[in-house]
Amino acid sequence: MPKIEAFCKKWQIVEFSLFGSVLTDEFRPDSDVDVMVKFAPEARVGLFKLMDIEEELEEIVGRKIDLLTRPSVEQSENYLMRRSILSGTRTFYAAR
Repeated sequence: MPKIEAFCKKWQIVEFSLFGSVLTDEFRPDSDVDVMVKFAPEARVGLFKLMDIEEELEEIVGRKIDLLTRPSVEQSENYLMRRSILSGTRTFYAAR
């Protein structure tokens, strides 16, 4: 987890959570990793920065990453997806 903590600090991520198959017995060698992050209020994150973050995380983890931000999930109009993701997350890093 030291790599994830350093990664989060570098990108001003205050919460790093996993969800989906990575937390279940359905996770396979070819599965991607579903990640949800929350950025510090002062962080300025646009599309290109999100792509850089996802790419760096893929290098750390060694797998394809599907990256979502917590606000995008919380504001999703898709109630079923929102409920499924938010109820099934496991936080692996939270800034102190």
